[in-house]
Amino acid sequence: MSGTPDGQGLAPRTTPPSITQRHTALGIEGPGAPLADYRAAFQAARLAMAVVNRDGLVLDANPALGALLGTDPARLADRSAADLAGLREDPAQWAAYLAVLRGERPRMRCTRPLPPVAGAPRWAEISVERTADGRGVLLCLTDVTERADLQARLRHLEMHDPVTRLPNRSLFFERLAGALEQAGRARGGARIGLCYLDLDGFKAVNDTLGHRVGDRLLGAVAGRLTECAAPGGHLVARLGGDEFALLVEDSRGTDQLCELAERVLAALQRPFDLGGQRMSLSASIGLVERPAAETHATWLMQAADTTLYWAKADGRARWTLFDPERNAHRMTRQALSSTLRPALERGEFVLDYQPLVGLVDGVVHGVEALVRWQHPQFGRLSPNRFISLAEENGAIVPLGRWVLEAACRQGRRWQLAHPANPLVVSVNVAVRQVWDSDLVADVAAILARTGLPPRLLQLELTESAVMGSAGRPLEALQQLSDMGVAIAIDDFGTGYSNLAYLSRLPVSTLKLDGSFVRGFRAGEQPNPADQTIVEALVELAHRLGLTVTAECVESAEQADRLARIGCDTGQGWFYSRPVSADRVSALVGGYAPAPAVGSG
Repeated sequence: MSGTPDGQGLAPRTTPPSITQRHTALGIEGPGAPLADYRAAFQAARLAMAVVNRDGLVLDANPALGALLGTDPARLADRSAADLAGLREDPAQWAAYLAVLRGERPRMRCTRPLPPVAGAPRWAEISVERTADGRGVLLCLTDVTERADLQARLRHLEMHDPVTRLPNRSLFFERLAGALEQAGRARGGARIGLCYLDLDGFKAVNDTLGHRVGDRLLGAVAGRLTECAAPGGHLVARLGGDEFALLVEDSRGTDQLCELAERVLAALQRPFDLGGQRMSLSASIGLVERPAAETHATWLMQAADTTLYWAKADGRARWTLFDPERNAHRMTRQALSSTLRPALERGEFVLDYQPLVGLVDGVVHGVEALVRWQHPQFGRLSPNRFISLAEENGAIVPLGRWVLEAACRQGRRWQLAHPANPLVVSVNVAVRQVWDSDLVADVAAILARTGLPPRLLQLELTESAVMGSAGRPLEALQQLSDMGVAIAIDDFGTGYSNLAYLSRLPVSTLKLDGSFVRGFRAGEQPNPADQTIVEALVELAHRLGLTVTAECVESAEQADRLARIGCDTGQGWFYSRPVSADRVSALVGGYAPAPAVGSG
């Protein structure tokens, strides 16, 4: 008998062997072989079966197999069993089948599609097992179409959202992983895009109109998203709640993604009519578009989620494209925020000091303590890089306590070294330190430990924090003032500027914001209105018994004009940049550059 397992090179027989000859070839007829019993069982079996030789050709097929395949079983003789069962379609199944034919494995089992009947798909479970004597194999096919249909229906329910009928989160990630895997195998320039959107204010719909209306709205949104995605065949999925995603496989670039986002925004902004109830809706969309081979599902979703947050933060009802630089900045902020407290424990913070100089006499009267972070990765960081983070996560309380104690300890050293010229140490205090800690107790304990007299400590709070103080903050400020600690309003003129509070607060100093001082540039005539405001503020402060410090003094001309207006002290690069404590010591008892004071 000629033939090969792959079905190539078969020659038609002029005289096909008889059933007896086929059985004899397989060793199932001879002394003691119950041929009649075998034939009866084989022919009557409801299980579709075929006897296959070692070349992979059908020797005999029973009526059940003929019925399953829709043909006379006699016409199946000498046909390739692999072709009948579709085993060539899957490389793994084909390899396993050949291994059974060669005797390298005893059996194999798989599920394969059958030729459809009246357009309806069918499935069969196929088993191939060698006969006891090893001369051939027995091929069995079981119709499992009903079971496959049930599994398909169950999978559809498992992979689709019951409210919108869209693919759910599981199916979305399955498709996303498949797209990335296929792109990785192709090793080409394939790109992938993702629109990640969230409905603006959807919670209010559920809260006011009920979840039933909310579900109907989600269904209507799903319909419009599907219409927007249909021309490109993009996958639309509901990821949960009011979050949806549109997956753009084989993306043509950011322009295509942005155009899709514009269509989505326009579609969702059209009023929805839900049973006669009209409502408007908007969405925020995060867009990410990348080479598929250079990304993975986790990163893509993280980037999309971050970009969606940007879209909401930027005002909602818009799309925002992923920006690597903006993301790097966000990651840096996150890294700094998470390491603030450990950095304090590791002693990574240091203090610099900037002198506060008399504008008339040029004497250094005090210093402002400014915290710096000696970060092991990002280098020396100024306060604007981490103070807002510390206020957000609460680390400002232990950090502020450390700054206060370090500054007071240094102030005490200066007092002991220069008793004739003691310096006032000014320390910034955040509002959260007043609310989240007992600031009065902290200050009292630190002054007691360090030995610094209260009169040599000044606490600075921003104008927006002080103006409007009531209850606990006001009580704390009053207790600190009663203790002998000076209170200064920092950046005065940039906040509420509610002058009525000045007569009620225990404030001793106003620090004019640098925006006023920058107008007094050398060689330039200051804005008359600005100069009038500064003069009025200085006169008002003096009438209330307050001193005035001008920030950001950068030239002798500025210092001279501020002195003529009546400012008491100045602070800025004209006198000194923030420096270490040992360099401040050299200025104590000496004089900083003094401006010339005169008329005109």
